[in-house]
Amino acid sequence: MAQRAVLNADIRKGTINRNIYGHFSEHLGRCIYEGIWVGEDSPIPNTKGIRNDVVEALKEIKIPVLRWPGGCFADEYHWKDGIGPREGRKRMINTHWGGTVENNHFGTHEFMELCTMLECEPYINGNVGSGTVQEMSEWVEYLTFNGVSPMAELRKENGREEPWSVSYFGVGNENWGCGGNMRPEYYADLYRRYQTYVRNYGDNKIHRIACGANAEDYNWTEVLMREATRFMDSLTLHYYTIPTGEWNNKGAATGFEAKEWFSTLKAALRMDELVTRHSVIMDKYDPEKRVGLIVDEWGTWYDVEPGTNPGFLYQQNSIRDALVAGLTLNIFHKHSDRVRMANIAQTINVLQAVILTEGDKMLLTPTYHVFNMYKVHQDAQLLDLALESGVYSFEGSEIPEVSASASVNAEGVIHVSLCNLNHAAAAKLPLELRGLAGQELEITGTTLAGASIDAHNTFSDPEAVAPQTFTAFSLEDGILSVELAPMSVTVLAIKPKA
Repeated sequence: MAQRAVLNADIRKGTINRNIYGHFSEHLGRCIYEGIWVGEDSPIPNTKGIRNDVVEALKEIKIPVLRWPGGCFADEYHWKDGIGPREGRKRMINTHWGGTVENNHFGTHEFMELCTMLECEPYINGNVGSGTVQEMSEWVEYLTFNGVSPMAELRKENGREEPWSVSYFGVGNENWGCGGNMRPEYYADLYRRYQTYVRNYGDNKIHRIACGANAEDYNWTEVLMREATRFMDSLTLHYYTIPTGEWNNKGAATGFEAKEWFSTLKAALRMDELVTRHSVIMDKYDPEKRVGLIVDEWGTWYDVEPGTNPGFLYQQNSIRDALVAGLTLNIFHKHSDRVRMANIAQTINVLQAVILTEGDKMLLTPTYHVFNMYKVHQDAQLLDLALESGVYSFEGSEIPEVSASASVNAEGVIHVSLCNLNHAAAAKLPLELRGLAGQELEITGTTLAGASIDAHNTFSDPEAVAPQTFTAFSLEDGILSVELAPMSVTVLAIKPKA
């Protein structure tokens, strides 16, 4: 079947929430320590202990929201261990991730300072698994109360006079697993109890987030929505893309064969089904779509790089990851009526990272470049784009060859994001532009492609995979004919000529 697409530039389908482009930073491996935090005495250029190069890079992609401190770590984290003079903070063993010593030098104040530097919203995940209602309640008070109270006084003693603004607060994490191995009925009752004490102080209004399902656990969503819809503002979903589908043998980040390229993208496309089916359950209890679906852990998960601590989850990042990022973000756009936030796992040096560091060196991954190319969709209006994709076949299995999405920003510029999933062939796509009759158009493009299926950036060759100007298109009689390179992510900008 020949592929074609029709863009209806005059049909808008809602706002793409910028928080879909959120990130996740856990106390795991070298994400926080070495990745974000080096300490004020480090020879690596920093501001208040936070790496300058990392802040600059994350600001460039307009990171809108950052989730912290976990992840599994959240449900063993006791926030009072991470405040006050650093030399007096408790040391602990990070039992989830590598058995390393956590010195708590990066705590609440440091995280909020990071969010200030990034000009992004903090999303804090509270401890339900091993924490108390009082502990969670006091953390919110410490962060946001502007009055006379024990926690406000403690915050002031630690150098912060004014409260912070905190919009997003998660009540537990993966409570079906590492957060307590709970049944949904039990967690639903705990959630109702804990969230009662996540209070709004003054003008600060907290968006309360309940722990949602793991992948296709639709019963979890059913129970949570049935028992706690009126107490939540959002419900989470976690899904990781694994090439083999086997947790004990996930596959390598580089050096893989075409079979794993295909199986990875096929697995990534499952996100559409998962979001659709969980949304149907949510619609049953919340037809007005008041409650958001937050996919606050997503991305590729491979076997760790040889020779690295298996608990650090450090993996390389290739053009394959760029395709997973691009098509996943396109899926989130499609479901923007329900998906209000997503947080790729994880920001630096862990899983599908946008940045890798090695000492004072830093590199930007192919996934980073996709986020930078796609940032134009943040808070833009989703446009109607009807795509009839060709078929990408491999060893008797089939998936769509092309993934696409389009939006228009406040200045009237249309952006179309296109992913060619085919590792071996270019994809030709005629795109009919409707709703733009009589306008003379200016079209530009940027593309990201790889010379091999595992093309990636290294510290010796950090620009091996980098965005290039895209010119393989022509416009005639309202048809924009595009030729997408094999395994590529492309973003077009379409606007009336001045």
